Amino acid sequence: MATSTLKVESGALTDLDWEPPTVKSIEDTGLTHGFLEDLALKIMYFRGQLTGHDIAELMHLPFATVVSPLMDYLKREQMCEIKGSGGLGAATYQYNITNKGASRAREQLERTTYVGPAPVPWENYIAAIKAQSGKRLKVNPKMMTKALAHLTLEEDVFRKIGPAANSGKSIFLYGPPGNGKTTIAEAIGRMILTNDIYIPYAVEVDGQIIKVYDQINHAAVPDISEKSITGTLGSRKGDARWIRIRRPVIIVGGELTLEGLDLIYDPINKYYEAPFQMKANGGMFLIDDFGRQQVRPRDLLNRWIVPMEKMIDFLTLHTGRKLEVPFEVMIVFSTNLPPRDLVDEAFLRRIRHKIEVPAPTFDGFREIFKKVCERRSIAFDDQAVRYLLQEYYIKRNQKLRANHPRDLLDQIIDIANYMEIRPQLTKELLDRAADSYFVEL
Repeated sequence: MATSTLKVESGALTDLDWEPPTVKSIEDTGLTHGFLEDLALKIMYFRGQLTGHDIAELMHLPFATVVSPLMDYLKREQMCEIKGSGGLGAATYQYNITNKGASRAREQLERTTYVGPAPVPWENYIAAIKAQSGKRLKVNPKMMTKALAHLTLEEDVFRKIGPAANSGKSIFLYGPPGNGKTTIAEAIGRMILTNDIYIPYAVEVDGQIIKVYDQINHAAVPDISEKSITGTLGSRKGDARWIRIRRPVIIVGGELTLEGLDLIYDPINKYYEAPFQMKANGGMFLIDDFGRQQVRPRDLLNRWIVPMEKMIDFLTLHTGRKLEVPFEVMIVFSTNLPPRDLVDEAFLRRIRHKIEVPAPTFDGFREIFKKVCERRSIAFDDQAVRYLLQEYYIKRNQKLRANHPRDLLDQIIDIANYMEIRPQLTKELLDRAADSYFVEL
């Protein structure tokens, strides 16, 4: 279905303060009358009798200037009728779909079953992402120390994280499992992605709908300007088709496939779900456990060559049309496999920052143990930790891991609760915890 391009208000698209421009008319939506009429009919078809206010709320559009003219047209065309009123004003009229309207709704449902907030045109989504892409916090050593205070890191690792975070580009974290690679990546995300952005609930291109907002991967932020879409006079500032969210940090693991990185078409509902990297636009996309996916690592890496170099990605509609979309994403690869088994020199050259996260030293292990004891309200005993290191690491050649103090102390808490005693670092509790935790491989 053809759409008209929404004219963005002058000065609205800036890196400093972008907000969706106000919708004052049907033309401001960037969608055709026919598209919006069909959406209103499908809403009435599924939801039954509704007030004009309810329809506007479900479409996320103002009643007085957009939805009211649509309903007047549908009423004149005998596709809906007024069944009563719940108060004063057209917004309180009770609208019911007619047989003629239901027939048209069923016809449109053959094209797409999407019923929800009206989408925004593809061009406006592109403009909004570009406008909001540059506003990341720049960090310095003092900020880094505060943000990573909960971690115990080698100085060499600490020195590399700051420049990598400031770059906003690709990062390759590698090293043995259990030493905090994912935690470091999440800390980087929390540290630099401090401001909010707006994304649309859905976008429209060539009559196709792509859902963008995802309640699982996006954290909505209350917006004081969004108390009501219609309001008492039927209008509000802004555009409720956009939702304010925290800059996203989207994490995927072994479930990632090449198909999941393109538009995901639902043949039953006949609309698309945006891929992970599109949902991560303006934030971070962390590929955890890289190399554990079912697809070959080199195939997965080759998928990112163009986006990382050109800052654009290409997605494909089932009609065959290619869509160019901004790749405004900090992409992070995290793996516990040797890099030489995963990538070649040419690809590593394209990744801006490579950071090895090694296993802790004995001193680092004790420091981690002390921090976790503080969080668990357990008295730290250096002699007890030295006993643990001697008996279970040195004598048994057990590898040190940064996650072991946390896991062993949780074991001690479980055992102490069962025995109805206070959790503490005694030889007996350490032995029982270690025997339950460590497995001979």
